[in-house]
Formats: sequence, C-alpha cells, structure tokens
Amino acid sequence: MSVLLKKPIFDTVSNSELVEQIEAKKKCKKKLPTWFKNARIYYPKKLNIEQTSSEITANYKSQIVSGKSLIDLTGGFGVDSLFLSKKIDTVFHCEIDENLSEIAGHNFKVMGVKNIETFPEDGISFLRRNTARFDWLFIDPSRRTNLKGKVFQLSHCLPDVTAHLDLFFRKSDAILIKTAPLLDITKGISELKKVREVHILAVANDVKEILWVLSKSANGSIEVKTRNFQKDFEQDFNFIFSDEKQLVSNFSEPLTYLYEPNAAIMKSGGFKVLGKKYDLQKLHPNTQLYTGDQLMDFPGRRFLVEAVVPYSSKKIKQLDIKKANITVRNFPLSVAEIRKKHKILDGGAQYLFFTSTQQRKRVLIRAHKV
Repeated sequence: MSVLLKKPIFDTVSNSELVEQIEAKKKCKKKLPTWFKNARIYYPKKLNIEQTSSEITANYKSQIVSGKSLIDLTGGFGVDSLFLSKKIDTVFHCEIDENLSEIAGHNFKVMGVKNIETFPEDGISFLRRNTARFDWLFIDPSRRTNLKGKVFQLSHCLPDVTAHLDLFFRKSDAILIKTAPLLDITKGISELKKVREVHILAVANDVKEILWVLSKSANGSIEVKTRNFQKDFEQDFNFIFSDEKQLVSNFSEPLTYLYEPNAAIMKSGGFKVLGKKYDLQKLHPNTQLYTGDQLMDFPGRRFLVEAVVPYSSKKIKQLDIKKANITVRNFPLSVAEIRKKHKILDGGAQYLFFTSTQQRKRVLIRAHKV
C-alpha cells in the first residue's frame, strides 16, 4: 500500500512529507552518494535535486578554485558549496528560498562542515550591501521557466549575469559561472567578455554543464577544457579557442579506423585542433567523424571499418542487416527514419554510420568497436 494511503506513521511528520523525502533520496543514490549514505540528511523537493550539480561535476569545480573566501550567489541545496569549501577557507552560501537555505545549513552541520556560512537571501542583494571582497565568486543562474522552446540565452536566466558583471568584478577578480550545455560557446565568450577558461563537462558522454572562468586579468587567450567522465576512466582534451579558426582540416575517404569524438568535444567545436593533434583526416567539413590507418588512444569512440558502401536501398538490402547501432552525421535522414525505412532493429555489436564524405557522397559505413 502507498505510504500516502496509510494512517500517519509519525506524529510530527506527515505522510506526504515522508514520501517526498523518500523520493528525493532515491534521486541521490548515484548522483549524490555522500548525501545518500548519511542517514541524518534532510532533502528538499525532487526538483531541487534534479537541478543541482552531481558530486562528479561539483568535485571538478573544486579543482579550479583556491583561496580564503568564496561567495556562492545561488547556493541551492549546497552541493557545489560543500565541494568548493574543501579548497576555500570560508564559503558564503546565499539562497533566496529560506526553506532551502535552512535545509542546506542543516545538512552542512550533520556532515561536519564548519567553514560554510548560510544566508537566506538573494545573492545579488547580499553582494551589494556587503563591503567585503572575495577571492572567488560562484554563480549558477537558473533559466526562467516561461521560456520553454526558446534558444538558450544568458539574458533568459535569473539572475542575468551579463547585467551584473561590473558588480561582480568590484567584489572579486575571479568569477566562476555554471551554465546549462545549451549555451553557444562563441556567444558565451562574447557576452561574458573577460573569459579566461571554458570547461565543458560530460558524464557518460552526456554534456551536463559548462563552466566559465572569468578573470579581471584575462588577456584574450581562452583555453577550452573538455572532460568526459566515464565509469572507469576519464577523457580529456584541451585547446586554445583561437587556434580552431587558424587551422585547416585534412580530408579523406574512410580508412582503416573511424573515430567519433565524445560529447564534450562535440560541444566545444574544436574539430580542426582535434584532427591536428591526432593526425587524423575528416570525412567532410560538416561531418565530425575522423579516419586514419593507425589505431590510437582517442577521446571518444574507436571503430574498425568493415565496409563502406554508397547509400541506397538496394545496397542496404544486399547487406541484410537485421539489427545494429545507428549513428547519423551530416545526413538527410534521422535515425528513426532510417530504422523504419530499412527495417533495422536497435542493438547488437554492429555499428552503422550514415554520413557524407568530402566528395559529397552519401555513404553507409559498417564497423565494430575496438
């Protein structure tokens, strides 16, 4: 029987609150194991858990900062604040939702964290009335809920960081901003102005967040750092943003091996620098797949090419493919359309790439992972 339908289990806790705690805790099992394992943690609504950073990405942020003081202007459940406090002497956690601020403060205490001070108020207001300067300023603006379907813009977030940059730099020389992965890298660099680094974080090949490091002393040379966290390993690829425009790609028809960049690199747009670093050829300017005759370590997936055939219904029928994993790159049909048209089920060990080559040929590449 559902807990909601039972008689009250506790005198001071309603069954609806109990259900809310159970459901929120379930969300934390993989995302926030430190919280999940602590029996004294109190949880907010599920939505707050869904919106917070994972421990993986929060820990990564802690490797960026150092110093005596940091202010978290949009503290939320406090995951980022807790990890940032491992590298900062004192963290100021501001959260406009008084209930959420109280929950975060309670959890910091039961976790034995003593260097985080919580303030149940708007972070921008706190910053304006406070005379102190901070070694770091961290902010995770939330997207306004009434803008569904619109292109992601910094001005669509609360607070709008672009409107407060002057205030931020009066209070700190170093700013760390977290945004959703939908924000365009070039546009973000243009709007945030004093960008020194851009960090693109993916977990299990799914881009989760973009981090922007702003510095008063930024000189225009911007380093882009990509990280893809897999279960047993990590993939890194870094480059200087301006180098991408200066390089020229080399092209080839598919060779012995096919290379597919991970999602963090795909988001970064560093396609020419990637090809140069690994001495690989692209299939087409708009096909982000690479090829070569040597097998090498690569920040993405690697495949041994078995066959390359011109795309046509007749050719695919001759291959007699019943089941395969399908990827589409620079191709007029979607994965769903291809499956329906050619009656190919999902799964198995075979991989099919429907793509275009430099000669503007539409081809099917059959391969398997190595």
